[in-house]
Amino acid sequence: MLQNIKDQNIIHLDLDSFFVSVERLREPKLRDIPLLIGGSTNRGVVASCSYEARKFGIHSAMPMKTARRLCPHATVIGGDSELYSKYSHLVTDVIKEQVPLYEKSSIDEFYVDLSGMERFHNSYLLAKKIKKDIKRESGLNISFGHSINKTVSKVATNESKPNGYCRVEKGAEKFFLSPLTVNKIPQVGEKTYQTLRSMGVLKVRTLQQMPVDLVENVLGKNGRSIWQKAQGIDHNPVKPYSERKSMSSERTFNRDTTNVFQLKSLLVGMTERLAFKLRKEQKLTACVTVKIRYSDFDTQSMQCRLPYTACDHILIDKVKELFDKLYQRRMLIRLIGVRFSHLVGGGYQINLFEDTEERINLYQAMDHIRKRFGDSKVKRATAMHLRHPKMNPFNGIAT
Repeated sequence: MLQNIKDQNIIHLDLDSFFVSVERLREPKLRDIPLLIGGSTNRGVVASCSYEARKFGIHSAMPMKTARRLCPHATVIGGDSELYSKYSHLVTDVIKEQVPLYEKSSIDEFYVDLSGMERFHNSYLLAKKIKKDIKRESGLNISFGHSINKTVSKVATNESKPNGYCRVEKGAEKFFLSPLTVNKIPQVGEKTYQTLRSMGVLKVRTLQQMPVDLVENVLGKNGRSIWQKAQGIDHNPVKPYSERKSMSSERTFNRDTTNVFQLKSLLVGMTERLAFKLRKEQKLTACVTVKIRYSDFDTQSMQCRLPYTACDHILIDKVKELFDKLYQRRMLIRLIGVRFSHLVGGGYQINLFEDTEERINLYQAMDHIRKRFGDSKVKRATAMHLRHPKMNPFNGIAT
């Protein structure tokens, strides 16, 4: 049997129905009613829904048309990504002031590593204090789980929602997980869940009793990891969160240029590739920077904060806007670049309330092609003339 390499002390915190809770702070009349946040037309999708709406079978990413059919009397609002980002930053500030190490795994979810603290008992009290402080500072409810690893703490949080908390004592991890359904284990998605159910595996205890080699043969490369999590074993560390994390792309030209159309076309291509990288890595950005270097080596940059996103159409508009503000000298340019920073995990959900189902399907289709054939195989028409070196009049060194 595998043993834990070391004793950890992990707290997982997750804001309860985050988008909905923020909207109810702004408008108290929305409390205690079925509430849907997302595209207001039938072509939109549900970004978030209240616990009252979930009783009707509604869930995030569901077509709004379906959700309205399930709950005709639900209230629908469009959502405010800027406001949600503001509250996410506020909660982050409360956490980072009180703990030595934390990971912001999404805009509304955090891991805290308190390994080495004076006592396990005191760490639990600190988690309760953080919960109370977040409520006082932001008005939002947050649930938390406490155990020796990330997996069990996350499951404990989910089991204590809404507005609850749960501590799993050291040594009780396997016992705590055993009565739960297997889809409660992180990493078990709908496809894996259906595969396990077809084998008669509904509860975690059944998965715990199966040979690890059998699970690996059935579920492939993720089988061993899922089996270990079912045993309550998880050695993954809390990854320190830093808003300095970034990804960027630059191009130094063989011939300096003032062709604004071509410069913007190149920026579009860079932004598309970086946005695809964000989505591929399940990340969002909250800060965009554009950099230019003139022929006399004078380098200028400009950045702006924006609501968390990983969407091409939002990021491209912001990059173009920054370039227009930045490029004032009207002299030859030798380098241009784009950088995304203040990265956080979180996938696509933050933008569901402003997109149609068609746009979401388009993004998914384009990303599928890029993953299979390369990130340059699908691009906007404005960047097409840069596809081949011979068609690019200022081809140079890319980084």
